[in-house]
Order: sequence, then C-alpha cells, then structure tokens
Amino acid sequence: MYRTNTCGELNIQSAGKEVTLCGWVQKSRNLGGMTFVDLRDRYGITQLVFNMEVNSELCGQARKLGREFVIQAKGKVRERSNKNTKIPTGEIEIDVNELNIISRSELPPFTIEDETDGGDELRMKYRYLDLRRNCIKNNMILRHKVAREVRQYMDSIGFIEVETPVLIKSTPEGARDFVVPSRMQPGTFYALPQSPQTLKQLLMVAGYDRYYQIVKCFRDEDLRADRQPEFTQIDCEMSFVERNDVLDTFEGLAKYLFRKIKGIEINEPFLRMSYQEAIERYGSDKPDLRFDMRINVLTEAVKGHGFSVFDSAEYIGGICVPGCSEYSRKQLDELTEFVKRPQVGAKGLLYLKYSPDGSIKSSVDKFYTADDLKKWTALSGMKPGDLLLILAGDRSKTLTALSELRLEMGNRLNLRSKERFVPLWVIDFPLFEWDEEISRFYAMHHPFTSPKPEDIELMKKDPGKVRANAYDLVINGTEIGGGSIRNHDASVQKLMFKVLGFTEKEAEEQFGFLLNAFKYGAPPHGGIAFGFDRWVAMFGGQDSIRDFIAFPKNNSGRDVMLDTPSEISEKQLEELKIVIKREKEG
Repeated sequence: MYRTNTCGELNIQSAGKEVTLCGWVQKSRNLGGMTFVDLRDRYGITQLVFNMEVNSELCGQARKLGREFVIQAKGKVRERSNKNTKIPTGEIEIDVNELNIISRSELPPFTIEDETDGGDELRMKYRYLDLRRNCIKNNMILRHKVAREVRQYMDSIGFIEVETPVLIKSTPEGARDFVVPSRMQPGTFYALPQSPQTLKQLLMVAGYDRYYQIVKCFRDEDLRADRQPEFTQIDCEMSFVERNDVLDTFEGLAKYLFRKIKGIEINEPFLRMSYQEAIERYGSDKPDLRFDMRINVLTEAVKGHGFSVFDSAEYIGGICVPGCSEYSRKQLDELTEFVKRPQVGAKGLLYLKYSPDGSIKSSVDKFYTADDLKKWTALSGMKPGDLLLILAGDRSKTLTALSELRLEMGNRLNLRSKERFVPLWVIDFPLFEWDEEISRFYAMHHPFTSPKPEDIELMKKDPGKVRANAYDLVINGTEIGGGSIRNHDASVQKLMFKVLGFTEKEAEEQFGFLLNAFKYGAPPHGGIAFGFDRWVAMFGGQDSIRDFIAFPKNNSGRDVMLDTPSEISEKQLEELKIVIKREKEG
C-alpha cells in the first residue's frame, strides 16, 4: 500500500506507531539542524520532521521539496514538543526515516491557502488546484453531506429516485434552451432539460406516486451569484395530493436538513404569505424576514400639496428605519446614489427624520406642515429616533426599488446574519404575467401549473386575475425552491395553452406527448424543485453558489479551465449538416 494512514487521523494515542503517509507538501520550514514539512491530503495536515544530525542525507533531500510535490513519507509517530491545538493532528509529528518523491510540481500560480493570492479567474483556470484549498474542500464535503441527507430523508418517507433523460424535446416558455444537434437526423435538435417537469408528470401518470431525483438542469440565461448555466435541482413530485400535503412534506425535508446539517431545530410551522402581501409589504416575492422594515403606502396621505414629484407619482411608499434619525447628509447622499443605480431604478430619495426629542425634519418641509409630517410618522409606525426613507413613481418599479433599499439598510445595520434563518412559504402567485412588448400572457411559473379551482372561470374572462396553485420556499431573501399543483385535467391544460397563445396545432406539436398521456388516467399531482446549489451555499454561509460546485463557469458562462465553449471542427459541422453564419467584419 502507498499509505497506512491519512494525514488527518493520527493523534497522541498513535505515538510509537510506524506509519506511511502520502500527500502534497503544503509548506516546509528549514530551522538550522531541523526541517519541518507540512504534509496535506483531503483529511488534514500532519507535520513531518527531518533531523540533520540523525540523517543529513534525508534532511537534505527534504530541503529540496517544493510546494505541492506529492511524496511518500515513512516513520514513527511521536509526541510534539510544540503542540498545535488548532488541528486534530497537532499533538504529534512523524519522525521520518524514508522519503520518496512520487510526483514533482511546478510552482503553483497562486498559494494553496484559505486566504489565497489568486483572483477568481486565475482560480477558475486552475480549478483543480483551487479544489485543494481547505475552504473549497469543505464546501465539497458539505455538498456531499446535504445530498446524502436528502436521499436519506426522501427514502424514509417512501420516495424513489428515478433518472430522466438529459436529451429531451425543446419547448417554448421559460428560459432559453441549450440545444444539441442530432447527427443521425440532420436538421433536428435535442434540448438539455431546464427541469424534468413534463417527465416527472409522466411518471405520475405511470403510477410512480412519490418520485424525486437530484438532477442536473440547464438554462441559457444571464448569470449571477446564485445562477449557473448548469445547476442541480432536488426535483420532486407526488400524486393524490393537494397543496398543503406538498408543503407539509417538504417543510419536513427542510427542517430535517436544518437539524442534520446545521444542528438547528425548527419546531414551529413555517410562515405563509400570499404573493400579493409579499409585494405590498416588502416589494419582493422573496422577502428577507430576518428583519422588519415593511413598506408603508403613503400615496393618498402625501398627494395634493403642490409637490410635483408626489402629485405626479402613481405610487409613494416609505420604509421606517429604526434608530437612524441621526443619519448625516453624507449618508443620505450615499443612499440617494444607491437608489439611482440602474439595478435599483429610482429617480431620487426623500426622507423624514423623527428626532429623539420629538422634532421632525424632512427634505420636503416647505410643502408640508408639521401636522402633515406628523401624520406620516403615524402611517409609518415611526418612533422618536427613526428615519423614514421615501420613494415615488411607477408602482411596480417603486416597490422593486423600495425592496432593494430595504435590503441595503438591512446590510448597513447588520440585520442579515448568516447564522439566522427565517423560512417562508410564498403562496397564491398570479398564474400569468403580461408582456407589454409583445402583448401576450406568459406563465409566471410554467404552463403546467394549475389555477386555483375557484379561479378557473376567470381564465376565460380575465386571465390577469387568476391565481396559481403555486408556492415558493423562501429563506433569508433567497428562493430555495418552488412548485405547484399541476393540471391533470386535459381540458384545463388546453385552456392554459389557449390563454398563452398556442393554437391547438402548436400545443399538439409541443406537448402532444403529455396531453396524450392524460387520456389514460392522470392522477391529481403536484411537486416542487429545490435549488440544491442554493441550499448548500446557504448552509455554507455564502451568497454565491460557485464555490460549492466542483467545476463552475465564470460570469460569462465560460469554463476557463477547459476553454469552452469553443469552436468545433469543419468535419463535425459537416457531419451535423450545420453551417456557421459569421458576422461580417466592419
């Protein structure tokens, strides 16, 4: 065997034992007659000792070791005189009597340390080196543990894991598909699944009433911290269920994961909030409830006083920030610049300070009396010492901007602790959203979401008012998962397609396989898909999912390690009957 032990398991009880270790040289220290080498593997670090007086040749060999050399060291475990209590092996060291170099290493392009000198692009280019770092290794282990616990829980409640195809049919709606050309049938294409949505519904028709899989999904869309072109879902579906059955089942999964992964017991039922309430109170369908600062509607109270910004606005809202009435002019100017950023979208910021002594000062004093401003404090639930931040404009855009401003204040006041978790079910989403540019409805979730039974008639009269039998699990302002009760009645599904603008022929061409399956006895069913990468990142205390994926893409969707996407050869293009249309230069 190359080794008898790993670099993370030996301790003081191992003293006197002859061992053989293998690993990478983390670093070495030459101290006169002694040389110390830290040997690292996936399990930890063990200190090796070489003594010039005992074996000068061996010590000289050790002094030639470079960082990241792969070596084998044989020797005896002994107690360290200078113990390191920060690591499990810190009480012992190996008195080496034989050293073998297995593989030499060039000088790495960055230090293999938790605090590295490598930038993101450099680390991604040499990701196999980055994965050696302890912090990234721990992320991969965390990912493994979460996957293991998901499977344990799902198995315990009777779900079976069924794999679905990776090459499927391209369908409209949702994000852009990644497509794969077929060589055997030129001119045709597969799509990589955005999710196994229709396939898991077919499994329900097939009688597999409790299905799940931890599955790779693909979406050709712009990237951000919690989005990659390929990502992993915990995909789940159940038959003979109503909404509460699904919520209770997967609330159980969430509580189980919090207990097993974080050691947190959540005994209370998760909060539930309608989509409408979430938007009105927090400006977002994924509100962060670790802190309050609800949005207060001021529209009627502030209009009609000659202040054109308010009088011309469709909506005026404000958030009360506790204890911040002493905010300086500089701080308020910084917030004004924040709300003017394109990603926030407001034109400006107004404020009202309710000082601890009871006096009130605002940026619109000349338009309003002291009594008027006092009413604002009452409407907003202000107390002496509080600050009211106000935005005005188009209702939808202003609510979005207020949501971003609220989160910014939460960050500034350190109210968004990574160690506190507030789960929330957001329910009763709109079934459709209207696209002004092309004057048509889109499915807010996907075309197979069922309407609330009492709203089915509205699909013919006023689709914009139809509520979906849909739900999202939101934790700390992040959408962790979402799902719905599905249409199992072919007539309702056809009506859904009609509202979305599909002709009968188009619906048959795109989704005929599903509609045909419904003819053979479809059970009522529903499910949910969780963002597995987001779960892991949240448990790891990070906003970005990238360092919890072994080989991620960069912000432009590029794998800089593999140098892909890349062009393919003319021979491959010819086999696929594909002609590349080049952009003309100049």
